Amino acid sequence: MHQRTLTTEDIAAGVERLAQAIREKTQGKPIALVGIRSRGDEVAERVLNILSAEDREISFGVLDISLYRDDFEHLHENPSIQESDIPFPVEGAHIILVDDVLFTGRTIRAALDALSDYGRPAKVELAVLIDRGHREMPIQPDYVGITLDTRRLDHVWVSLEGTDGVDQVQIVEKENS
Repeated sequence: MHQRTLTTEDIAAGVERLAQAIREKTQGKPIALVGIRSRGDEVAERVLNILSAEDREISFGVLDISLYRDDFEHLHENPSIQESDIPFPVEGAHIILVDDVLFTGRTIRAALDALSDYGRPAKVELAVLIDRGHREMPIQPDYVGITLDTRRLDHVWVSLEGTDGVDQVQIVEKENS
C-alpha cells in the first residue's frame, strides 16, 4: 500500500478556493450554506468565516443525513444520529450544500432527500472540499476545493481540526492485485 497526505495548508487552500469560487459565482446575492454532517458542516463553517466579511445575507445550517442513506452499515449497531439545524426558511432559498469528499454521489442524493423535507429551494448547488471522482450517480459539484486523482478502491480519509483534532487528508492507495 502507498499513502499520500495533504497538509493543513493544502486544506486551507482548498477551503479558500471554495470560498472564492462561491464569491465569484454568487456575487453578493443571498445564499445559504448547509453543511452535511459530519465534516461537511465544518468545511461549510470555514467557508462561512471567509465569506462573512462581505456585505450580504448568508444563512448557515447543518444537515444530518444518517436516516436517508442507502448504506445503513455505516450506522453500525448504535447509530450516532445527530440533529439537523436549518434555522432559516428553505423554501425559495439558494442553498449551497457543502461536504468534505465527493465520491459515489450517494451522500449527496441522501442530502437532497433530507433537504426536501424542509421545503423547496429555488436552487441547490454543491460545494466539496475534495472531489475524488468515481461517481455512481449523475451528481457533479459546482464548486471544488481540491481535485484528487484516485483509483476506485483507494481510501480517502479526511480529518478536520474541529471534529478530529487535526487537519489532514490521507489517501491510501490500494495495490493492484
